[in-house]
Amino acid sequence: MRKQITSTQNVFIKELFQLKEKARNRKNTKTFLIEGLREINLALKGGYIIQTILIDVSLISENDIEHLIENSSTTIDVIEISNDVYKKLALRETTEGILAISKTKELALHHIQFKNKNPLILVAEAPEKPGNIGALLRTADAAGIDAVIIANPKTDIYNPNIIRSSVGCVFTVPIATGTTTEVISFLKENNINIYGAALTASVEYQTIDYKQASAIVVGTEATGLSDDWLLNTAKNIVIPMRGAIDSMNVSVSAAIILFEAVRQRAL
Repeated sequence: MRKQITSTQNVFIKELFQLKEKARNRKNTKTFLIEGLREINLALKGGYIIQTILIDVSLISENDIEHLIENSSTTIDVIEISNDVYKKLALRETTEGILAISKTKELALHHIQFKNKNPLILVAEAPEKPGNIGALLRTADAAGIDAVIIANPKTDIYNPNIIRSSVGCVFTVPIATGTTTEVISFLKENNINIYGAALTASVEYQTIDYKQASAIVVGTEATGLSDDWLLNTAKNIVIPMRGAIDSMNVSVSAAIILFEAVRQRAL
């Protein structure tokens, strides 16, 4: 017999609501919430440990639940929740009626293990908007790059809005975080060329040879890259603008440059 929770005032549900809302709670407990069947399956595929799933049986089939449990290498507790409880914890009304409690991963730079001797990496300095971070992670997954590094992170990677906007790609690409100084040192120690997206002292992005180990570094749309990056790049690169504006969304810019690098590597 599965445990059932029907009240939104249940102490455990209140704790999960705080886990959804507050980065501090995620950090202290080293756990976070995942919403959606696809996202949970991607987390399992990415080696995340799912402790508990909460299901609204009016929205999800038993077959989906059984398949998910079969894909896990550890035992998963299953709790049935009412639709009211589900709505309290979920961000989206259109998800399949399933949430999961997962353990976080250690995101230190030294945990990154490159599969290739000439890795292709995306570095984002101080991104704040979960939507932009999610889009960058989707781009990284689509391009099949080796890792994403967030320098001077302003937002918790396990923020539910990042998971949602990345459509689970937060689980499919190796991610690490660190200060700008730490990230620059890490890249140099690993002999990875640094190419910073910047308007000053730059060359057009397609003129660079990305076949060697390369890190594409992007800053915020408001302020761009900090001087620390600009002083440590092999080259600064720019996407030539043909219209009236001088910049694009950071995830669009990253996609253009990364896919040029992928194109070169396929030749």
